[in-house]
Amino acid sequence: MAVEIFMPKLGMSMKEGTVVEWLKKKGDKVKKGESVVVISSDKIETDIEAPQDGVLLEILVEQDETVEVGKVIGYIGQEGEEAGDQSNEAPQETPQQAMQEVAVSVGTIEPKAILRQTSRHMLRVSPAARKLAREAGIDLSNIKGSGPKGRITKADVEKAIQLKQASLQPVSEKQTIEETGQITIAETSQITTEQKGVTVKPVTGMRKVIATRMFASLQQTAQLTIHMKADVTELLELQKKLREELQDEPDIKLTITDFIARATVLALCAHKQMNSLYQNGNIHTYDSVHLGIAVALENGLVVPVIPYAEKLSLKEISKKIKELSVRAREGKLSSEEMKGSTFTITSLGAYGVEFFTPVLNPPEVGILGVGTVTDTPVFVGDAIQKRKILPLSLTFDHQVIDGAPASQFLTTIKNYLEKPYKMLL
Repeated sequence: MAVEIFMPKLGMSMKEGTVVEWLKKKGDKVKKGESVVVISSDKIETDIEAPQDGVLLEILVEQDETVEVGKVIGYIGQEGEEAGDQSNEAPQETPQQAMQEVAVSVGTIEPKAILRQTSRHMLRVSPAARKLAREAGIDLSNIKGSGPKGRITKADVEKAIQLKQASLQPVSEKQTIEETGQITIAETSQITTEQKGVTVKPVTGMRKVIATRMFASLQQTAQLTIHMKADVTELLELQKKLREELQDEPDIKLTITDFIARATVLALCAHKQMNSLYQNGNIHTYDSVHLGIAVALENGLVVPVIPYAEKLSLKEISKKIKELSVRAREGKLSSEEMKGSTFTITSLGAYGVEFFTPVLNPPEVGILGVGTVTDTPVFVGDAIQKRKILPLSLTFDHQVIDGAPASQFLTTIKNYLEKPYKMLL
């Protein structure tokens, strides 16, 4: 009996999901527990595994298509078996079932960074184009389709054949190919040569989400970045002393990020306008601080959230940052843990970057960028001393925040970092 593959629900707030990549083609044999399709929701990607041995009978939702949770995206059954109703309507649920997660065989749901080679990427090709390419010895993976959703047409293959033939002729002949325009042999030789050293990969999954959000951020907000330097010499000394005093608590290892997070939370409580969201022409200012901490991953980044951070001590913030960072790098964050932030901190200090321009995480109106600490000669009175200087970059939405209050907010963060004992009171 054919078994449906449903779009799973990866979190309580998930309403729809996107097919990132089918790892099997229609008609391919599959084994129980074998990954057959990669789906994504928000910034989470996960494999869906085959619930039984058999054949992938039907693919109802193609790559990059988005459907509601619970919709059938494919069927697995025995060879020659009918796939059943392929109308792609969501199955009717009882009230009890509606309260549960969609039942699919996904094994242990651990989001993964899925980077597949082109050979595993299913190309959209018309039958005529595929036949012509096979006869002419054309590699379809090197062709960019001009049809709907990048579908490769017969005309695309014919053009590729002409380019291939032209590249084999002497450049001195200076012949032209008449298609929609004129292409000289010299031009086609250059194109063919360049293509040999180029890998083309579609933007999907987490990368696609980041690309969409960052582009929208720059299009929908009036972003301005200001910079300051904080002398963190005393802070680093305090950090060293506290580490020594907390040796009996091995799970606590205070980092400079922990102090910056604490300073930011205190500054947001003092400058509530920065702790706002700008949505649908309205400014939503929050009493509680829900702090986002950007975590870099191999193929992108995620922003787990520390809710009600103003209620946490320095030690508690440190524990939370460490816990969320580990879960993020292991791909175990839930979608709920990455939602609801009112302000974000991002750092490139580990990469030697000083000042930079962080991009807002809409609908937030502020994001703090943290650079690397450098040894800098500074006048202290009439004497020059070697001090530890931390670069800070604040990007804010000028639709909501003006330069003066933004500068005051950043100055408050700087003051806490330069007088770190105030964060412990």
